[in-house]
Amino acid sequence: MENLLPLADPDESFARRRVWVSGPVIVGAGPSGLATAALLRDQGVPFAVLEKADCIASLWQKRAYDRLKLHLPKQFCQLPKVPFPEDFPVYPTKRQFIDYLEAYARRFEIEPQFNQCVQSARYDETSGLWRVRAVSTAGGGRAEVEYICLWLVVATGENAERVTPDFEGLAEFGGDVTHVCEYKSGEKFAKKKVLVVGCGNSGMEVSLDLCNYNASPSLVVRDSVHVLPREVLGKSTFELAVLVMKWLPLWLVDKLLLILAWLVIGNVQKYGLTRPSAGPMELKNTKGKTPVLDVGALAKIRSGEIKVVPGIKKFSRGHVELVNGEKLEVDSVILATGYRSNVPSWLKESEFFSKDGFPKPTFPNGWKGNSGLYAVGFTRRGLSGASSDAVKIAQDIGKEWKEEMGQKKTSTPTHRRCISQF
Repeated sequence: MENLLPLADPDESFARRRVWVSGPVIVGAGPSGLATAALLRDQGVPFAVLEKADCIASLWQKRAYDRLKLHLPKQFCQLPKVPFPEDFPVYPTKRQFIDYLEAYARRFEIEPQFNQCVQSARYDETSGLWRVRAVSTAGGGRAEVEYICLWLVVATGENAERVTPDFEGLAEFGGDVTHVCEYKSGEKFAKKKVLVVGCGNSGMEVSLDLCNYNASPSLVVRDSVHVLPREVLGKSTFELAVLVMKWLPLWLVDKLLLILAWLVIGNVQKYGLTRPSAGPMELKNTKGKTPVLDVGALAKIRSGEIKVVPGIKKFSRGHVELVNGEKLEVDSVILATGYRSNVPSWLKESEFFSKDGFPKPTFPNGWKGNSGLYAVGFTRRGLSGASSDAVKIAQDIGKEWKEEMGQKKTSTPTHRRCISQF
């Protein structure tokens, strides 16, 4: 275990093992954690990456549907220092993205400690150290490990755990109820009536996939939503937006996007898709709400193969009643109701992170807290935002680490360095 120093406990029967990490502890081995680790490696800074799953990028490997592709062109999704292979398509597939991440980890010799579920992390004011308590299930056993470090990087991200709404009568529904994180393909739903709850990118694409497997999806649209074409005249809509934002104000960019959307996909309101009053890029930047980039679902909505329905009032045996009084016969329910941060459940800190699990300072200032605390992957700006934060975090820790090492060589040991006494 590179750069990790086990600390012996005088009581051998004590279940918790303590480990001193001479650099930062990074919690999470998704793209954000990998990017930060790679840039630290590039500076020669040691680190430990803790991951509760048994693989990197578990969201992509274990909780993503088969047909998923990156919604944005690959140049906006690459991690620092390593572009995607030239032979990858503009929108890499799920498998290609996983291959890219695994190659990235190998290139920078990132070897996460898998099956390490962090239970708590708190800053010890007395010692000036972070104490990260994890339950390790590696090797089939179960043991507590406490990692002790000067710096803590929170990289568990915006999508750490599923959001499951509590609908009246859902327990009595009787049919199959699945969160989108468990959905792989529409194969097992062939010829079934499926209610898809949620009209974001996942809900739209799952509805499209269900159609391709001869299911009959009804898509619940509870809120207003921006639907944009993924491409305009062969160019990525997002790429065009980023380009024109260099010269035009945000409100004007949004106006142009909506005009282009109307020209390409027409008026979507007549299909039950009401646009918000705020523009798509404004919502993305202020609320983190991503517009739907259409990859074919809209054509199925126009044809009636996907039925758009309003919000849910309640479920009953084999049926759902909608807020407009309509009742639908339903075989299965897929909850495309999103994810949330899990930071409040384990990080014992309230100055930097808010109750919703996001840093209180907004982008671009939400990457650094106090006492060696950092956050990466919480920008609501996708992989490009995570990469931006990873660069700043690695530079900041690298500078402090080099100063710490210089001080260690020239000064008398202090409580911070006599860590073996714990």
